Amino acid sequence: MASAVTISSVGAQAGLISKPRNHGFTSYSGLKAASSVSFESGPSFLGRNASLRASAAPRIVPKARSGSQISPEASYKVAVLGAAGGIGQPLGLLIKMSPLVSELHLYDIANVKGVAADLSHCNTPSQVLDFTGPSELANCLKGVDVVVIPAGVPRKPGMTRDDLFNINASIVKSLVEAVADNCPEAFIHIISNPVNSTVPIAAEVLKQKGVYNPKKLFGVTTLDVVRANTFVAQKKNLNLIDVDVPVVGGHAGITILPLLSKTRPSVTFTDEETEQLTKRIQNAGTEVVEAKAGAGSATLSMAYAAARFVESSLRALAGDPDVYECTFVQSELTELPFFASRVKLGKNGVESIISADLEGVTEYEAKALEALKSELKVSIEKGIEFVHKQQTAAASV
Repeated sequence: MASAVTISSVGAQAGLISKPRNHGFTSYSGLKAASSVSFESGPSFLGRNASLRASAAPRIVPKARSGSQISPEASYKVAVLGAAGGIGQPLGLLIKMSPLVSELHLYDIANVKGVAADLSHCNTPSQVLDFTGPSELANCLKGVDVVVIPAGVPRKPGMTRDDLFNINASIVKSLVEAVADNCPEAFIHIISNPVNSTVPIAAEVLKQKGVYNPKKLFGVTTLDVVRANTFVAQKKNLNLIDVDVPVVGGHAGITILPLLSKTRPSVTFTDEETEQLTKRIQNAGTEVVEAKAGAGSATLSMAYAAARFVESSLRALAGDPDVYECTFVQSELTELPFFASRVKLGKNGVESIISADLEGVTEYEAKALEALKSELKVSIEKGIEFVHKQQTAAASV
């Protein structure tokens, strides 16, 4: 599948691999450096035996061995905007583990210096730089290849969805404006919720700046796939690394549609199992909030999923011809302008949107697909309208 350094052992599914500059290659087994290294077809993040291998591996097209396709010299700059937050901190750690990252830029409005100092002590080659506040945002973004935006606030007790939307929409708008001004060619990964609205917001901002490239703007829905794979493997007693469940639609509630009929390896579900699994995947965020008893939300699993999508993007940039992920992008698969589905990633972003997953779905999935469209449409339009209102207000001043 993806080109990678071979790791002799993987501790807790987290083998670290890296390439020190000007010193040849070193592989990391757990936290210990190993002297032997070889490139072969396999994932470059979290080790060959990591669970992410399952859904990163497409079964739609014949797989090509890519060991000779990806450059072992590849190294990229990644910026995390919102790096001191509950998602940003573990996300920074996971990105620090990637062998494809040369510089990790951490930005937040406060408390980021300590995070950067902490991460800089990890013995992986990427350099960690910190940037605090709007005055340093431009420098954070210059020359960056991938920008990840987890910035924003989670929904808190007493906060309405409109309250959450207005806060996070403004944050995403201002950050994407900076991205447009300083690294318009970068891949942009939007994590800030509500993704169904913040991705359209980012698109409108980029259009206003004259730099919109729909192939390079992504809503990170990987957590839905990660959860679907995990829950299905548990339910059916399958080997987790072999399970791949495409998840389409959006990234909230009923707009999240796991296509269980497309699960690989092929497995049969009863009607009851289908409904139960679908609802659990859709409401998994609430499951975590309740388990944390109001003390937090799904930060660790979100960071894991986001890091996986970063690594997929970096592999694609490095020339791996076999990178597929589900993501919320501009799409013509349905009548909606944005839609989450499996896509093939390449050096220039989205190379193709895979339509095969929506062919031959079950009656349950077909009905769910139609049911989600109205809610997703409202969320998309809300994001677009937000930017237009802001533009009108600014023009009237």
